[in-house]
Amino acid sequence: MEPLSTRGLPRLSWIDTLYSNFNYNTDGYDGDAAEDRKSQDGSETMPFIDESPTISPSLCACGPDGEAISPAPPEGLLPGGDIEKGMEMKKLVLSGFLASEEIYINQLEALLLPMRPLKATATTSQPVLTIQQVETIFYKIQDIFEIHKEFYDALFPHIQQWDEKVAVGHLFQKLASQLGVYKAFVDNYKTAVETAEKCSQANTQFQKISENLKVKGPKDSKDCNTNVTMEALLYKPIDRVTRSTLVLHDLLKHTPKDHPDFPLLQDALRISQNFLSSINEEIDPRRTAVTTPKGEARQLVKDGFLVEVSEGSRKLRHVFLFTDLLLCAKMKKTSAGRHQQYECKWYIPLADLTFQLLDDSDVCPHIQVLPEHEIEEMKTKISVIKSEIQKEKKALKGQSRNVERLRKKMNEQESWLLLHSPTIPFRIHNKHGKSYLFLLSSDYERSEWRESIQKLQKKDLQTCQLSSLELQVLTSSCFKLRTVHNIPVTSYKDDEETPGLYGFLHVIVNSAKGFKESANLYCTLEVDSYGYFVSKAKTRVFRDTTEPQWNEEFEIELEGSQCLRILCYEKCYDKTKLNKDDNEIVDIIMGKGQVQLDPQTVQSKNWHMDVIEMNGIKVEFSMKFTSRDLSLKRTPSKKQSGVFGVKISVVTKRERSKVPYIVRQCIEEVEKRGIDEVGIYRISGVATDIQALKAAFDTNSKDILVMLSDMDINAIAGTLKLYFRELPEPLLTDRLYPAFMEGIALSDPAAKENCMMHLLRSLPDPNLITFLSLLEHLKRVADNEPINKMSLHNLGTVFGPTLLRPSESEVTKGHITLASDIWSHDVMAQVQVLLYYLQHPPISFAELKRNTLYFSTDV
Repeated sequence: MEPLSTRGLPRLSWIDTLYSNFNYNTDGYDGDAAEDRKSQDGSETMPFIDESPTISPSLCACGPDGEAISPAPPEGLLPGGDIEKGMEMKKLVLSGFLASEEIYINQLEALLLPMRPLKATATTSQPVLTIQQVETIFYKIQDIFEIHKEFYDALFPHIQQWDEKVAVGHLFQKLASQLGVYKAFVDNYKTAVETAEKCSQANTQFQKISENLKVKGPKDSKDCNTNVTMEALLYKPIDRVTRSTLVLHDLLKHTPKDHPDFPLLQDALRISQNFLSSINEEIDPRRTAVTTPKGEARQLVKDGFLVEVSEGSRKLRHVFLFTDLLLCAKMKKTSAGRHQQYECKWYIPLADLTFQLLDDSDVCPHIQVLPEHEIEEMKTKISVIKSEIQKEKKALKGQSRNVERLRKKMNEQESWLLLHSPTIPFRIHNKHGKSYLFLLSSDYERSEWRESIQKLQKKDLQTCQLSSLELQVLTSSCFKLRTVHNIPVTSYKDDEETPGLYGFLHVIVNSAKGFKESANLYCTLEVDSYGYFVSKAKTRVFRDTTEPQWNEEFEIELEGSQCLRILCYEKCYDKTKLNKDDNEIVDIIMGKGQVQLDPQTVQSKNWHMDVIEMNGIKVEFSMKFTSRDLSLKRTPSKKQSGVFGVKISVVTKRERSKVPYIVRQCIEEVEKRGIDEVGIYRISGVATDIQALKAAFDTNSKDILVMLSDMDINAIAGTLKLYFRELPEPLLTDRLYPAFMEGIALSDPAAKENCMMHLLRSLPDPNLITFLSLLEHLKRVADNEPINKMSLHNLGTVFGPTLLRPSESEVTKGHITLASDIWSHDVMAQVQVLLYYLQHPPISFAELKRNTLYFSTDV
C-alpha cells in the first residue's frame, strides 16, 4: 500500500452527485463483491462510477429470507408514487442497508478475532506483538463493533415487523451521534496501517495472520467464509461512514416530511456531513476510477484551484491531475436548479508534459502584479465585513437576509484576493504544443504539483489523444471525482468550523537530520492566511553540513491561520543556474512538511516540541502561541536602567538626546544596508538575535556598533519594532489615543488636517521628535518599494498598532475584546492614523510648533 497523503474523503457535494449515479446493491453499500478492487497500478480505488450517459440507479436488497430482491424495483414502487409506495421503497432501502450492516459487523468481528490472542501473548515470554502494537493496530475496533451491533439488533425487529408507522430515525440519529469514535479511528488509521505493515515484515507469524482473516458470510446465505487481508478490513470503517451517508439521502427521499422520522434523519445527515467535512483533509480518497469509452483505467490523483495567466489576465481554474494527463477546466455558468458543470480549457498528456525553463527564444508573458497596499486594503475590507457579520449574528434581530448579503459580498472580495495575491510562477509545457503559466502563492504548493506529476511520469506512459466524446465524458466526470469542491475562502466555511488563530506564533527551528551528503541548508516557514499560504520567515544558511543546527526563533503573525509549513532547501550559489525569471526560486527543495495549529496544543504557556518528517529528513522545532491581545500588552520595565519598557522621556533625558540612541542607530543601519531588502520590517528577524541586541542596548554595551554591523538586517528591524512595542505607553500616548481615533474618522479634509496636526503638536517633545524621525525614515523605505516591496500602506500596517495601541490599563477598558478580532475597527483606525501622516507632506517640528491652528479641541 502506498503511503497515505493528507488529502481526504470526498466531501458531501461529491456524495450528493455520487448517489444519483451509484449502482445500489448490497455491495454498493458495502463493497464486498468488489473486495480489494485494484487499479492497474495496484492501488485501491473507491466504488466504481460508470460514466455512460444511460446509467440509472437500481436497487438490489436482501429480503428477510436472505434472497436478493430484483435489482429494478416493481413499477409501482418507483420514486414519485404515493406515500404507501414511498414507504415500501424506504423498507427496501433499510433492508439493503441491514444486510450490508450484517456483513460489516462480520468484518469487524474478523478483525477482533486475532486481537484477543495477540493481546494475551503480548505479556508472555514469546510475544507476537507488544501490547502497544496491538492497541495501535486494533484501536477503537471494539467500540465501533459494539456501536454497530447495538444498531443492528435494534433495527432488525423493525424491518421484520414493518408497517408504515415504524420509526427508525432515532436509531440513525444515535448512530450519527457516535461518530466521534470514528474520528479517533481516522486519526489513528495511518499509524495503524503502517504499524501492521512493519509488524508483518518483522514477524512471519503475524504476516500469516494478517493476510488470511476469515470473514463469515450472512446468516441465511450459502456463502462460506472468505479470506480478507487485515489492511483491507482496516479500511472498512472509513468506507462505512460514506456509505451510511448515501443511505440517509435515500431514506429522506422516501420519507414523508410529516413522518416522525424525517427531522431525525435530517439531523443524522447533518451530523454525518459535518463529520465527513471535518476529516476531508485527513484520509486518502483512494483515487476514484473512471473508465473512458475505450475501457482504459484512469484515476484522479490530485485536484485544486490554481490561477492561470491566460491572454494577459488572471483566471481561476480547477486543475485535475489524472494518472496519464493534466486537465485544466473552468466552471460553466448554469441556470438556477441545474447541476454545475466543468468546461475543459486544455489538457496535456503526461508523456508530453515538461517543466522546461524559459530560454532566449521564449517570450515571458507579462504578469500583472498589484501593489501590495491594494492587497492589504482588501484584507482590511474583508475583516470589516467579518466583524459586521459577527455583530449581526449577536444582535437578536434574526435578520438572516442581511447576513447573507454580507456573506455574498465577503465571498466576492475573498475570491478577488485569491485571484490577485499569487505571484510564484509555475510553468508547464507541452513538447508538441504551447506552454501554460500558473501563479501560486506558495513554493510548497508548486513543489507538491511538480512532485505529483514527476512521480506519475516515472511510469511507462504512452501519449494519449482524446476524441471530443472522450474529453466530454472525462470533463463531466470531474464534477463527481473532485476532492476540492470550493475555492479556499472563509465565506464557504461553516460557522462551526474553527476560525483559526489570530496573534503571534513563536517558532524555534532547532535542527535537522537525515541528509545523505553535506550541503548548504536553510528552512522557510509558511502559514495560511485568507485562504492561501504566505512565506513568513527564513533561517540562516548552514553551510556544508549534514546536521544543521539553526536554533533560530521567529515571531510570525497569524491571521486566522490553521497550518504551519516548513520547507528545507539546499542553497544554490552557482550563478549559471539562475533562471531568467526573477520570481523563480532556483534553490532545491530537499523536503517539506506541515503541521496543524491545534489551539489546544499551541495556546499553552509552555513550548510545544515537534518533529516534521520529510523525504527521510527530520526537522526538529518548537512553537508557542500568543494571542494578539497578550503579545501587545505594554508592561513597564521593573528596571530603572536600560531602554526597553522605560518611558521615552526618561531615556532621552538620561541620554541628553532628542531621539533615543536605539532608534537612531537602528534607523541608520536599516538605511545603510536594508533599504533594498525585500519585506524589510515585514519579514521576521531571528528572535535570539533580537534578544541579544535588546540586551546590548539595555546594558549600553560597548560592542553595540560592532553587533549592529554584523547582525542580520531583519533582526535590527525587529529590534526597532520591539522597542516601540514594549514602551510602557504608546509613542502617541494613551491620553491622546481617543482623540486620534476621533480625528481620523472626520470626513471634512480641512477639519481632519487641523485636528491631526493639533494632536501632533500636543505630544510631548521627545515623543513628537522621535515620531517625526521615524516618519521620515519610513517614507525613505517606501521610496524603494519597487525593490523592497514595502509600500506606505504596508509600513502603516506594521507600525500603526505598535505606535498607537493603548497600554494594558487602557486595553482592559474594552478597546479589544476578542483575540480573533485582529482587524477590529480600532486596529484598522490605528493603521489609518499612521498612514495619514505617512502620506502627508513633510512635517517640520519647528513649523508645527510655530503654526497657529484654527481648529482646537480639548485633549
